[in-house]
Amino acid sequence: MKRYIFAFFCFVFTLNINAQANETKEDSLQIRKLYDAALIKGKAYDWLDHLSNNIGGRLSGSLNAQKAVEYTKAQLEELGLDKVWLQPVMVPKWTRGAREHAYIQTGPGMTTEVNITALGGSVATAVGGLKAQVIEVQGIEDLENYKDEIKGKIVFYNRPMKPELIQTFEAYGGCVDQRYSGAEAAAKYGAAGVIVRSLSHKIDEYPHTGSMSYGDLPDSQRVPAAAISTKDAEYLSGILKLKKDLEFYYKLSSENHGEVQSYNVIGEITGSEFPEEIMVVGGHLDSWDLGDGSHDDGAGVVQSMEVLRLFKETGYQPKRTIRVVLFMNEENGLRGGNKYAEVAHSKNENHIFALESDSGGFTPRGFSFEADDAQFAQIESWKPLFEPYLIHYFGRGGSGADIGPLKKGDIVLAGLRPDSQRYFDHHHAATDTFEHVNKRELELGAATMTSLIYLVDKYGMKRINLEKDQKL
Repeated sequence: MKRYIFAFFCFVFTLNINAQANETKEDSLQIRKLYDAALIKGKAYDWLDHLSNNIGGRLSGSLNAQKAVEYTKAQLEELGLDKVWLQPVMVPKWTRGAREHAYIQTGPGMTTEVNITALGGSVATAVGGLKAQVIEVQGIEDLENYKDEIKGKIVFYNRPMKPELIQTFEAYGGCVDQRYSGAEAAAKYGAAGVIVRSLSHKIDEYPHTGSMSYGDLPDSQRVPAAAISTKDAEYLSGILKLKKDLEFYYKLSSENHGEVQSYNVIGEITGSEFPEEIMVVGGHLDSWDLGDGSHDDGAGVVQSMEVLRLFKETGYQPKRTIRVVLFMNEENGLRGGNKYAEVAHSKNENHIFALESDSGGFTPRGFSFEADDAQFAQIESWKPLFEPYLIHYFGRGGSGADIGPLKKGDIVLAGLRPDSQRYFDHHHAATDTFEHVNKRELELGAATMTSLIYLVDKYGMKRINLEKDQKL
């Protein structure tokens, strides 16, 4: 009898092994189809070409942002999705105005022009500009060391991104506070203005803009804030060591215009078996105005659109509802991401997974996940399916700013992680343009995202809370 029982279990075990092997083979073939469709007949690069070269930089609240809304909505409608719509959202409108001008003066008639750009949200200088002596500091925490010297001067934040950190986003995170909160902090010490070293490893003449905040400072205490190129930051720091009483002049014409109406662009394929389970894939449609926003985040926009197109192209019918969301106003307010989450939560929608691409269109390396242990173990089991495509990184960590507000219950959040070594050469700078995006790298990223969405759709996500309830 024992022999028959043992034989039976061996038979069942063999059936399970064969079934798993067949599933793996089926998944491998489907993923291959997705990569082939992206690399041979992809649309992402053409879409990006139009966004970048026919529309250009897309500051929230601008005419170009509205053009981008209209264009992407029309392209999603052409894909024959089950539903395409615009979600209204109020966004801040800020304009740069006339081109910024700056120079260093070391003596009467002795000036050297330098490259600066206003930070997003900054107030303007007086009509004639601002000229004052400079105090160099190595971050916000360093202000206290110069508290008796700052009043009436320009604070120069010169803490660089750490070159020894392999993860460049970690290096960026280590000094972005001086750009975002530097003006607020310096103004409290009586500073007349703020200049911030651009957040880039590259030493060049291109200043990098980005959002900044005055916190709760009254209008009367707000001071103009600008970024200076890394090359000119090095020069200014060097010359300050020789002549501490030099003067710095700059002129900004930027202006805040309050809030205006804009939109998130949304399209979906309704699930055939579990339509109430929603999966989101997205990027942000707005960008800064110095370049055309190709890497940040035109790449993420077109890759997300391509996910749904690849399913249509290959004839794959999702079990769950897959929704592409092109968020507005990530760069200077996160209004689109917050609005989408607000509406989703008010409707009690069941979002099980969200994937964001907002790290550039470079070669994909993998994903980072916000997931519990059971969910992450499930995701890691899919890793061998990606190895033929050199996708090797599956880690725990941050996902994306726009999908962050969706975090609730058992939802898993994920971020595409391309190779980041060149990203901050272009981030928020005039060099973020179409010619710096490689077509094949962009397509590989879109196929990689689609493959992950396919696997989550097919197998669903483990629900750790439900499993605990069942055990109880």
